[in-house]
Amino acid sequence: MAEGRIIKVSGPLVVAEGMSDAKMYEVVRVSDKRLIGEIIELRGDKASIQVYEETSGLGPGEPVYLTGSPLSVELGPGLIEAIYDGIQRPLDVLVQKVGDRITRGVDVVALDRERKWDFVPTVAVGTMVEPGDIIGTVQETIVVTHKIMIPPGISGKLIEIKEGSFTVEETIARVETTSGVKDITMMQKWPVRQGRPYKEKQAPFELMFTGQRVIDTFFPLAKGGTACVPGPFGSGKTVVQHQLAKWADADIIVYIGCGERGNEMTDVLMEFPELHDPRTGEALMKRTVLVANTSDMPVAAREASIYTGITIAEYYRDMGYSVAIMADSTSRWAEALREISGRLEEMPGEEGYPAYLGSRLADFYERAGRVICLGSDNRVGALTAVGAVSPPGGDLSEPVTQATLRIVKVFWGLDASLAYRRHFPAINWLNSYSLYTDRLAEYFAQTVSPEFNQARSEAMRILQEEAELEEIVRLVGVDSLSAKDQLTLETARSIREDYLHQNAFHEVDTYTSLKKQHLMLQAILTFDKVARIQMDEGVPLKKILSDPIREQIARIKYLSEEETDKIEELIGTLKAKVTGGEV
Repeated sequence: MAEGRIIKVSGPLVVAEGMSDAKMYEVVRVSDKRLIGEIIELRGDKASIQVYEETSGLGPGEPVYLTGSPLSVELGPGLIEAIYDGIQRPLDVLVQKVGDRITRGVDVVALDRERKWDFVPTVAVGTMVEPGDIIGTVQETIVVTHKIMIPPGISGKLIEIKEGSFTVEETIARVETTSGVKDITMMQKWPVRQGRPYKEKQAPFELMFTGQRVIDTFFPLAKGGTACVPGPFGSGKTVVQHQLAKWADADIIVYIGCGERGNEMTDVLMEFPELHDPRTGEALMKRTVLVANTSDMPVAAREASIYTGITIAEYYRDMGYSVAIMADSTSRWAEALREISGRLEEMPGEEGYPAYLGSRLADFYERAGRVICLGSDNRVGALTAVGAVSPPGGDLSEPVTQATLRIVKVFWGLDASLAYRRHFPAINWLNSYSLYTDRLAEYFAQTVSPEFNQARSEAMRILQEEAELEEIVRLVGVDSLSAKDQLTLETARSIREDYLHQNAFHEVDTYTSLKKQHLMLQAILTFDKVARIQMDEGVPLKKILSDPIREQIARIKYLSEEETDKIEELIGTLKAKVTGGEV
């Protein structure tokens, strides 16, 4: 194993000479403590290495060992329910091995080499196979069936396939290729910085249902889409991402805690095993992979954690699953990039971030998408990426937010003023947007109701009108408005408080089905229409607003999914208030 010598140590950056055999992004072992590092720059025989562990105590003259392989993750049965650090070391194994504090240079494998998995073949000997073909299955958890695939680069005739219990390293099949016989195991290795291959990327057209009313109704996200959640401290970014992880319509969840505080990741770790998954009735962890690289862990590993997470997500996408990846937060990842860039003495861009910040963010988000996977069955998989952004002081004009907004298609802008008013989710309906709205219009019309798109447009129009009227109210007061404008303000308040406001910690209100969302919105808008007809018939506004049915509308969100017929009855009662029942 070739070796170089350290000539400089600057925080997580180590420069070594005598590295003429090294390659970009090759993993190296630094010093006799064997710290894990990755080459990020080559100049002549000098290599700049970002070290994923604490570098205090290292000095010039110590050796650097080449491994010959890039930073890779192990992919196979055992990923689900695992909790990894940024470079895919299982934290539960580290605790057993070295205690609560991660010791430097500790080397553990990502997938358990001792555990045996029951492999059930799904193809017969003699079958011609190609990359991505599913040759068998393993029941990874009670809710996830792990599909064992032919790795990329291998195709030919299947000459042997076994059935029974095997470890991830044991041979389960053999394929005769043009270059000889290849052994197939249940484990694949894949470089994290390289996207996994697929046949074709398609435009997303199906809703990633989240159960969050403000998201599903006004700013929907498509399966295979990209979204960002920027907001200042305390505006609820982490809770929004937890809600998406809990309730999103995805088969597999990959949650990356990238540079967030340890107590936030602790909340995830304590909460997820207790949560019952509405899709399966089992614990949510049974379909979740966690990558935890908190703020007290090495800075350089934050940069790797994003790629580790998305590579695992791509692997499950290749099985034909719908996968959602939550990155919390990409700002901390960008700060790690900035620190490493500064130590490399690169020319800084805006606010000290490297000039390539935008392209690195694009590399991450473009790995999301709805794809036709490799394999002869043309199965479809989807990878949806949601990144939280933590702009300092909530300043959305800062570089990370702006670079992200140029890439993603959905922007859920969290607002500090809404958070201070205890309005959660604090997504500002006036500056948020979704570029999937038009593409999903047909989906909503077919799966929810032909009237859904119109109701959404009408509700948004009322909210925008409210913003304009509030300017007048600030100047001259509510009493100066016409009765119809006062009604608009009341309807907008109902949309805000009875519909957009959602309690993440309430047993019923935490999640709302699309059918219930539509009926809730319909009830509010029907009240508005009925009130306007009554006003035209001479009924005073005060009398209309004192109607007890308004209180019933406010309580709709606390009705369970089985009680949606009560909302339909309420809408019928409202319509009956108008002569002929026509609204």
